[in-house]
Amino acid sequence: MEFVVGQRWVSQAEPQLGLGLITEADGRHITAAFPAVEEERMYAASSAPLARLLYQIGESLTDIDGNTLTVIAIEKVNQLNYYLTRDSAGQEHIVPEAKISAVIELSTPSQRLFSGQFDKNSAFELRAATIDWRHQLQSSEARGMLGPRTNLLRHQIYIAQEIASRFAPRVLLADEVGLGKTIEAGMILHHQLQTGLASRALIVVPEPLLHQWLVEMLRKFNLHFSLFDLQRHQALEEAGEENPFECAQLIICSVDLLCDEQKIAQQAIAAEWDILIVDEAHHLQWSENSVSQEYQVVESLAAKSNGLLLLTATPEQVGIDSHFARLRLLDPARFHDLNHFIEEQQQFVDLNSLVSSLNNQQPLSDEQSTVLQSYLSDTNGYDGTDSKINKTIIKKLLDHHGTGRVLFRNTRAAIQGFPVRIQQGYPLIRPDQLNGPIGLYPEQALQAENLDWLATDPRVEWLEQQLKALKGEKVLLICASAGTAIDLEKYLHLSSGIRSSAFYEGLSIIERDRAAAYFADEELGAQVLICSEIGSEGRNFQFAHHLVLFDLPTNPDLLEQRIGRLDRIGQTDDIKIHIPYIKGSAQEYLYRWYQEGLNVFTESFSAGLTVFENFKQDLMPWLNGTSSQTAANFESLLKATAEYTDQLRKELQQGRDQLLELNSCDNDIADQLIEKINAAEHSDLLHTYMMQLFDTFGVEHDFHSEHCLVLHPSDHMLSDYFPCLKEEGVTINFNREKSLLREEMEFITWEHPMVTESMEMVFSMDVGTSAIAALQLKSIPAGTVIVECFFAIQCSAPKKLQINRFLPATPIRLLLDSRGKDLSEIVTHEQLNRLAQHMKKSNRLAILKQIRSELEKMIDVAQTQAAVLSQPLMTEAERQVNITVGGELDRLSELKKLNGTIRDEEIHFIENRKTEALKHIANASAELQAIRVLINL
Repeated sequence: MEFVVGQRWVSQAEPQLGLGLITEADGRHITAAFPAVEEERMYAASSAPLARLLYQIGESLTDIDGNTLTVIAIEKVNQLNYYLTRDSAGQEHIVPEAKISAVIELSTPSQRLFSGQFDKNSAFELRAATIDWRHQLQSSEARGMLGPRTNLLRHQIYIAQEIASRFAPRVLLADEVGLGKTIEAGMILHHQLQTGLASRALIVVPEPLLHQWLVEMLRKFNLHFSLFDLQRHQALEEAGEENPFECAQLIICSVDLLCDEQKIAQQAIAAEWDILIVDEAHHLQWSENSVSQEYQVVESLAAKSNGLLLLTATPEQVGIDSHFARLRLLDPARFHDLNHFIEEQQQFVDLNSLVSSLNNQQPLSDEQSTVLQSYLSDTNGYDGTDSKINKTIIKKLLDHHGTGRVLFRNTRAAIQGFPVRIQQGYPLIRPDQLNGPIGLYPEQALQAENLDWLATDPRVEWLEQQLKALKGEKVLLICASAGTAIDLEKYLHLSSGIRSSAFYEGLSIIERDRAAAYFADEELGAQVLICSEIGSEGRNFQFAHHLVLFDLPTNPDLLEQRIGRLDRIGQTDDIKIHIPYIKGSAQEYLYRWYQEGLNVFTESFSAGLTVFENFKQDLMPWLNGTSSQTAANFESLLKATAEYTDQLRKELQQGRDQLLELNSCDNDIADQLIEKINAAEHSDLLHTYMMQLFDTFGVEHDFHSEHCLVLHPSDHMLSDYFPCLKEEGVTINFNREKSLLREEMEFITWEHPMVTESMEMVFSMDVGTSAIAALQLKSIPAGTVIVECFFAIQCSAPKKLQINRFLPATPIRLLLDSRGKDLSEIVTHEQLNRLAQHMKKSNRLAILKQIRSELEKMIDVAQTQAAVLSQPLMTEAERQVNITVGGELDRLSELKKLNGTIRDEEIHFIENRKTEALKHIANASAELQAIRVLINL
C-alpha cells in the first residue's frame, strides 16, 4: 500500500478516531493526524491498520464547513482524490480530499467494508432478512391492518380498508349501538398513519370520554396521543410555545375545552390536521334557524382539516334534519340545502327496492326493470335472476347512491354475533311511608318526606340480596342521578360489605378511570359498578353479563344506550337485565310500556324514540301521576303501542337501506383481507425474525408461556435504547386471541412499534452492512473469492404518494465470483448461511488488504448488474401506476357525473399523485444495502 501526504485514511483498529489525514510518509513510517479528536498516531508503513477512504459517484460527503454534498465525478492527481460535487441547490463544488470533514459516519457497505468495520455473520443475516421483510410488508395488501389489537370482524375490517385507502377521507360512521364505531375510527387512523396518508390527527370527544379514547388508542392501536386540557395547554404556553397544538402529532381534547376557551379553539383551528375525529357527533345541535356553539367549533375545525371522521348515532335515531347537519360538516358544498336533500333521499326508495330484489335473486317487476334501465341503459330485458350479473349491477348502482361514499352504517340485523337479552322484572311492595303517587325516582319522594330513603326504598334491600345471590358475577348498575349513585355505593360498601365502585359526573377523569379499572379487576375488583346516566354513553363493560336498571329513562334511545354498555360485539355471554320497580308507581307503568309495548328489553330497536313521540301525550300522564284514566285505558295504550311498534319494525325492515348496508360491508372483500391478516399472523416467521433481532441487539429473552416471551435489557446491548423495552422488562405475545384476554402483554405484530422501529434501527445503525466469512469447500480452489451483495430499489418520495404500493424496496441479491458470474440462482442465501464460518478479525484485515483491488472491481460489476435488473421493476411500477391510479382517476371522473359526493379535491389529488409518482419512479435506483465477502480456505 502506498501512502501520500494529504490522503485520508480510517483506522481499522480505532474507528472512533474519525477520518485521519496523512501528515508524514517516509517509506518506512507514516504519521496520521485525527483532527476530530486532536490526536496523532505513528505506524509502520508495512503494517498500518488503516483503510483508504474513497467516495464513489452518487455517494454523499461532508466538507470541513459542514456542507453535505453529492459526488458527481472524481479526478485523481498525484495519488490524491479531487471530488466534483453538487449541493442541494444544484451548485457544483470541487472538494480536495484534504478538505473532507474529519467527523464522518461510514454508512455505505463498501465504505464500512474497506475501513475494516465488519459485522458478525448473524448481523448480516438479520439485515438480509430485514430487507426482505420490509419489501413484503410494503407490498402487502393487508398493510395498515396488521397492527390493531382487535377481533377481526367483517364489517369493521371492510369499513377500515375502504375508508382508510382514500386520500383525506371525510365520512360519517353511523353504526348502530354496540358495533364498534370507536374501533373502526382507530383502525382507519392506524391504517392512514402506517401508509403515510396522514401524520397529524386531532380527536375531539365529550369530556367524560377523554381517558377512554386515550387508553383505547394506546392499547388497541399503539398510538400515543397527547391529552390536551387547560392545565396542559397553559404549561405549554408558559414554556414559550406559540401554538401548543403544533407541539404534538396526535392530540386528543374535549369539545368542552374548545367551547369554553375561545383562544384555545382558534389555536386548534389554526393548526393543520390531516384527519379530525369527532365522537358523539349527534350531540352537535344544528337547525336552519339555530346553531349551537359546539357545532360551530367543530364546523370550523372540519373546514380546516383534510380528513374528517364523524362518529354518530344512526339516521333513524337522530332524524333527517340532524342527519343532514352531520353531512354538512363533511361537505358543505354538496349538502347545502335541507329540502333538496330530503327530495333527493326520496328518490332512492325505488332504488332500494330494486337492490333488495337483486340481492335476493328475485325476478324484477316491470316497475323495477324501468328503474334499473333509468340508471343502467344496457340492462334492457334483464330479469334479475342471475346472481353473478346481479353482483355487478349492484356494484354499479352503489355508485349512484347519494350518500353511499360518505355514510357507513351497519345494523344489528345485518351483523351476527350478538348475545341474547334476558330481562327480569321485580315488582316490589310499596313503602307504607308513601301515600301519594310515586314518580320515576322514588328516592326523591322519600327524601322530600325527610325519610332515609336507603332504609325505606324496597329497591335497596332487593339490590343487596340480589348482589349476594350473584356473588362472583360482575354487575353493572345504572341510575339517573349522581346523588343516587353516590348513596348506593356508600351503603353497599359500608353497610353490606359488598365491593362496589361509583362512576358519576362529579368525579375527575382519572377518578372515573380508577373506578372503571377497579370494576374490571377480576380478582380483587368491585362486584358492582354503580353509574349515573353518564355511564350510558361511551364506556363499555362487555366483560360483565348482568345489568341492573335501578330506574328507567323516558327516552328509549337512552335506554338502548344503557343496555348497549353490555350488549356489544365481543360480549361472550347472554345479557341478564334486572329491573326492580315499585308496584303501582310510575316505574311500573314505564317498565310495562317498554316491555309490552316496545319489547325493547329483549330486542334492540333503533326507532324507539319515534314510538315515544307518537304516544308521549298519552303516556306522560301515567308517569307524572296526573292520569285520571282507568287501568283498562292503560292496557289499551299498551296494545296500541305494541301494534304501532310491530308495524314500524316491519316498515323499517322492508325499508332498510340495503344499498347503504351493502356499501357498508362487502363480506367477500372482508373475508379476503381477514385471510391475508391471518396468514401474516399464523406462522412462526415473525417469532423467528424477532429472535434474530433480540440476539443481535443483545436483548435477553426468556420463555413465559405459549406464544409469549419475557424481555429484559442486558449489559451487552448494541444500543442503550430498544423500542418498547422498559427497564423492568416487558412481556410480549404473538397470538391475537391471547392478546384480547391479556392486555398487560404487548401484542407483537409486523406493525407493532417494537418491530417497525427495530427494523428502522437495523438500517439507521448500519447493522450487518458488511461481513467477511470463510468457506471450506473442496469443490472449488482455495483462495476463491465470492461476493454476496444485497441491493434494494430506493425511491425517495413523499409518504402520501404511497410509492411503496407500486415500487416497494424490492431486494436484488447477487452472488458474484471473480469473473462477474452471478451464482445466486445456484446457491441460495440460506445455503450460504449454513456454509459460512467465522474468521478472526486479524485474518480478515490481512486478506482484505490483499484482495481489495479485486473486490472493488467485483462490487462495480454488481452495481452495474443491479442497475440492469432494476429496470424491469421500475417499468412495471410505472405500468401499475398507470393502471391503478389512472384507472381510479378515470372511474372517479366518470362517477362524478353521477354522484356529487365525489369531491374535486379527491380527483385533483389523484391526478397529482399519478404525475408525481411517475416522476419519482423515474428517479429510483438500486442501492447497495449489504456486502458479504466469502473466501474459500
